[in-house]
Amino acid sequence: MNKKAIIEKTAKIIFMICAVLAIFAVCSITLYMFLKGAPTFQKVGVSELLFGTKWAPTAKTPSYGILYIILSSVVGTFASVLIGVPIGLLTAVFLSEIAKKHLGSVVRGAVELLAAIPSVIYGLIGMMVLNPWMYQLEKSIFGSDSSHQFAGGANMLSAIIVLAIMILPTVISVSTSSLKAVPDHLRSASLALGATKMQTIFQVVIPAAKSGILTGVVLGIGRALGEAMAINMVAGGAVNIPLPFNSVRTLTTQIVSEMGYAQGLHRQVLFSVGLVLYIFIMIVNFILLKARKKGVGES
Repeated sequence: MNKKAIIEKTAKIIFMICAVLAIFAVCSITLYMFLKGAPTFQKVGVSELLFGTKWAPTAKTPSYGILYIILSSVVGTFASVLIGVPIGLLTAVFLSEIAKKHLGSVVRGAVELLAAIPSVIYGLIGMMVLNPWMYQLEKSIFGSDSSHQFAGGANMLSAIIVLAIMILPTVISVSTSSLKAVPDHLRSASLALGATKMQTIFQVVIPAAKSGILTGVVLGIGRALGEAMAINMVAGGAVNIPLPFNSVRTLTTQIVSEMGYAQGLHRQVLFSVGLVLYIFIMIVNFILLKARKKGVGES
């Protein structure tokens, strides 16, 4: 066996080991989450846990309802995606199709810097800058004498804005790479048929790159769903119905806030919260993966 064949076989074995390790890691995490989180559903009750609205684990008669927490995660994630994805996609279009080389390098540098900022910094800026502004907005809308319970600007809307900013680097980076991967002959053919540059971008280039763009959306949703530190600092941390000016708590911040001191059934319920979050992420990824495959098939 010659040297080239040995290198090829060794590389194949290494790749196989990495693939097996990745599958093993996913299966291990899944098994662990179900073993730790599933038994609590029998102790507390599925309906009380998933559809209860009162969270009072340390009360004399404990309540473990997480409906508002689930809704806060869902609303916060999808609202931030609705804001962040269009901005990220249009920025990616600018970088890949419109911007001059010098300006594009400046914007790309800013996007990379945005991705390098730690979550706690986003939370700190949100807490010190965004929350006071939100508090003034609350007072101007409801009035100082209103019965509305002010949370000092720490509310759902603040969390949505911070999440929308945090998912931008992921969406921009992946979408830019996907748009640049579209063959130039598609652009040339569209322009030769009389389409304008904007028509070519939105009717030819973006549809051709939609598989990669959906990948960026999936990663952005994963970032939004999994964020805890920044949201814990700007959202207020109260279990409320997810209205724009209500202080809220998401699934991730629920675990972060209480796992340090939780004991007994309370601790077990927090593992169930983690299981709900894990299942929710799997469902979202499955739906978007199906949409991605359908988009590839149609194109």
